[in-house]
Amino acid sequence: MTIDELVARARDCGASDLHIEPGLSATFRVRGELRHEGDPVSAATVNAFARELLGEDGWADFVERQSADLSLRVAGVRCRVNVLRSSRGVGLAIRLLVTTQATVQSLNLHPDLAKLGRARHGLILVSGPTGSGKSTTLSALLQEINLTEARHIVTLENPIEYLLTPRQSLIRQREVGRDTPSFEQGLLDALRQDPDVLMVGELREPGTMRLTLNAAETGHLVLSTVHSSTCAEAVQRVVNAFPADIQPSVCAQLADCLVAVVCQRLRYRPAIGIRVPECEVMIASTQVKSLVRQGQLFKLASAIETGAAEGSFSFARYAEWLERRTTWSLPRSEVEAEEPRVPVARRPERASLPARSPVKTTVKKAPEEPVDGVLNLSDEEDPNDILKELQDRT
Repeated sequence: MTIDELVARARDCGASDLHIEPGLSATFRVRGELRHEGDPVSAATVNAFARELLGEDGWADFVERQSADLSLRVAGVRCRVNVLRSSRGVGLAIRLLVTTQATVQSLNLHPDLAKLGRARHGLILVSGPTGSGKSTTLSALLQEINLTEARHIVTLENPIEYLLTPRQSLIRQREVGRDTPSFEQGLLDALRQDPDVLMVGELREPGTMRLTLNAAETGHLVLSTVHSSTCAEAVQRVVNAFPADIQPSVCAQLADCLVAVVCQRLRYRPAIGIRVPECEVMIASTQVKSLVRQGQLFKLASAIETGAAEGSFSFARYAEWLERRTTWSLPRSEVEAEEPRVPVARRPERASLPARSPVKTTVKKAPEEPVDGVLNLSDEEDPNDILKELQDRT
């Protein structure tokens, strides 16, 4: 099979990821579970797939670095591709991305999350384990801003996963490695580009985190992602990335600029046949800011439990909201919504139909044998006329 056929197969079976490893069958992740299908793929075939996706220049860079990230369209599906080298040889990890512009409603998220983008400045973190849909949620939050406000949005991604179409906002998407050498340089450049909203694909290095906090403090709304399993762990991860002697100042800076932390995981709901984000939401209330400033991050879980009035959700309370929900946005309906709808004209009443000249059709019939007591009439004869003539004779 070609790489296009494998991606098309992954799309048709509803897979979120496709893994290709030399000597093994193609592996699809469907609803969070791995499925192995087909015959083992040879190392030569995987190498050919990688060279086809990377191109000659990209292949040369991969040989030097032994790793490559890119986003491109394969078999009509936009994909995020990681080319790697393992003990078996060159391998591929392909994430299939949705083609529609994600929104809070289309992702079946709580409608209150759309309000997060109304903040004029500060930091919003979206966290969760790998493959939990953090980038999709981040794209949805940006799309909510794009649809409702005229703001300048600059994104720094590696690679660009979701292409955003400007509506009311001006959007510039920059890819690290192609459009800017690093996240740090991209952030420094962005501060000179008159942005209202900054999106940083992922917080990994302390330098990136420090510049992100500075941008959130200087009047910009900054959105980013962190790998964690809870909101408290996300804040702890940011703080622990810095040396111990400056962590108190980082906590103070984080307390000043934090807007909210959203931690999500995907749960399959058999009733509707799709996976839905199940979230923990921590709104930066006065209590939360005080705990972060004091470095008492272990108390954030209890602050979330008692912060329902401010809009916070624990996982348990969010799951209860999902159980009460009655309307869902399904992927199929979203695709249909993106397509232009052709209005269907109502069928006019019979009286309003234009007059048409009748079309006569002559059907030749076989001659019928006469039967006693039965009067055979031709198609041209009117039975009423014949009946009247018989009455006159009698």
